[in-house]
Amino acid sequence: MSLPPAAPIRASEALRKKLAKIGLHSEADLLTHLPLRYEDETRITPVAQACSGEPVQVEVVVHHNEVQFQPRKQMLVHASDGSGEIILRFFSFYPSQQALLAAGARLRAFGEVRHGFFGAEMVHPRFRKLLGDEPLPTEMTPVYPSTAGLANSALQKLIARAMADADLAETLPEALRKELRLPGLARSLRFLHTPPPGTELAALHSRNHPAWRRVKFDEVLAQQLSLRRAYLARREQGAPVLVARDDLGARLLDALPFGLTGAQLRAIAEIAGDLAQPYPMQRLLQGDVGAGKTIVAALAACQAISAGWQAAFMAPTEILAEQHYLKLQDWLAPMGIRVAWLSGSLKSKAKREQLAATAAEAQLVVGTHALIQDGVDFARLGLAIVDEQHRFGVAQRLALRKKGSNPHQLMMSATPIPRTLAMSYYADLDVTVLDELPPGRTPIKTRLVADSRRDDVVAFVKKLVAEGRQAYWVCPLIEESEALQLQTAESTYEQLQEDLPGLRVGLVHGRLKAAEKQAVMVAFAAGEIDVLVATTVIEVGVDVPNASLMVIEHAERFGLSQLHQLRGRVGRGQYESSCVLIYAGPLGQVARQRLKIIFENTDGFEIARQDLHLRGPGEFVGSRQSGVPLLRYADLELDADLIDMAREVAETLLTTQPELAEKHLQRWLGSREELLKS
Repeated sequence: MSLPPAAPIRASEALRKKLAKIGLHSEADLLTHLPLRYEDETRITPVAQACSGEPVQVEVVVHHNEVQFQPRKQMLVHASDGSGEIILRFFSFYPSQQALLAAGARLRAFGEVRHGFFGAEMVHPRFRKLLGDEPLPTEMTPVYPSTAGLANSALQKLIARAMADADLAETLPEALRKELRLPGLARSLRFLHTPPPGTELAALHSRNHPAWRRVKFDEVLAQQLSLRRAYLARREQGAPVLVARDDLGARLLDALPFGLTGAQLRAIAEIAGDLAQPYPMQRLLQGDVGAGKTIVAALAACQAISAGWQAAFMAPTEILAEQHYLKLQDWLAPMGIRVAWLSGSLKSKAKREQLAATAAEAQLVVGTHALIQDGVDFARLGLAIVDEQHRFGVAQRLALRKKGSNPHQLMMSATPIPRTLAMSYYADLDVTVLDELPPGRTPIKTRLVADSRRDDVVAFVKKLVAEGRQAYWVCPLIEESEALQLQTAESTYEQLQEDLPGLRVGLVHGRLKAAEKQAVMVAFAAGEIDVLVATTVIEVGVDVPNASLMVIEHAERFGLSQLHQLRGRVGRGQYESSCVLIYAGPLGQVARQRLKIIFENTDGFEIARQDLHLRGPGEFVGSRQSGVPLLRYADLELDADLIDMAREVAETLLTTQPELAEKHLQRWLGSREELLKS
């Protein structure tokens, strides 16, 4: 069933453009555009009773006003109400306002009262000149999210009209609503837009009121319905049935010099089951740094190849893609599998050869974004593997899928995703978690060091290299930036050459040519470089077991996910490993929290949970957000129970009452649901 499109907002073209900036396009959008806070203009507070720091409304008569120019230009309006005097202070004003606030004017002013040396004052209050006896409002004043040039009063009028005209019929069956103990939608929305006098504002502002709970549930339900519907729609599409015809996967397992963890074996079984289905797999494989995702992906590729199809393996950076290529080539070439390599840096002749192989006999094609460029044609693409999937946008992942006949898709991420985020933003995917690390991974000691003790870190590097180990030294920028005053890779490289005489210091960064980068990385892996100075190009995928020290310069400038990824580049061998975080003070509150979290935690899922709490879901989800409407009201941690409830209700509605599901989606998402169809 498909409902007619939502009615556009009845307003002038200029006003509609302003409304569109805050996501308001239809009358239905106005209904769910809820207040940020409320102001109580239903009562007058005598000046003498106004508490400091509390927003109140006073009714006063102006004695006089004056303009001062020191320490800055401002207008002071001196007024009183019989109980006490108050100053209304304006730093930005027009001559017309000064005339309006002349002696004798009677005002109602709303704002936060401050008590200082000169007595009570309000800074930039909202005020209205009274022309006679005017009754007080009977309801709280809602304050809505807005944009420049869009007055709160205009939003109030539009929303009030939309509420009066709206069809607020229930989209939850009555029995279900009572079972979930949720109030009615019409009652909840009316209450939130126009709370009656005497309403406890604390419950409204903290969003714990039952009316808020109903709205948050409906919002989460809309997201779950949309993602679940996209999931079911994909299941109706055809896909290659990839059933192995030989023992290629078993031979690869036998040839490996290591055993697999229970988590890896479970993941392989789940993926194998997906690939044998006649509809496309959409699975997210996530695991902490070093959990062994690459071999799981390799075995999935073996199943596709064994079934007579091709597999593609796309990674976001050339260094990571090439590392995957070399590892997969090492595993699969001895078994007669043809592995091709595609990147933007290939010379013309080599590129032509690899393109020809991709279109013909290559069974596995590894590469960067080059895989999705025009002119790249696959013979029979049956499986698309995307590593570090959060670094690719929706359109890029879709472009790879379009290179084949609706191939299965396996997305991988070494950034652990908290459970509530996975349930909410990844409800259209099947999620597999590698929650075990392979045996032999040594614990990593994390140390926080102020940049004033840099010499101690250099001495530690000397000692470590003397014992036969290697070290990374990571910097956030390539060139000098006076504004940020960050230590750069190039200056650090030069300084360390002076500080570490006799040691072999290498440099790698994103602006080096691919061949130069690869040469440095090969030399480091071979033990020909003792200390590798690098930018974050080495964040993912680099595997050098002899490297047991990671030094991160200006650690306060990195995000938690990056710090955790970089730390995971060491501890891959048998040696005790350390990660030294050099920070520059003074630290801001968020930077201090980040460093505290990374210092106290080694579990990627706990770090991700705290990162989500610090940053919010929009930033955490990254590229994915271009394909998923973000939650405006529900909180992933505080409202986790609502997400669980909404998942079950979404299944029920789609199965038993699809017309209600459609109506619910139209009300909450409208045209935004189109974003999900990619």
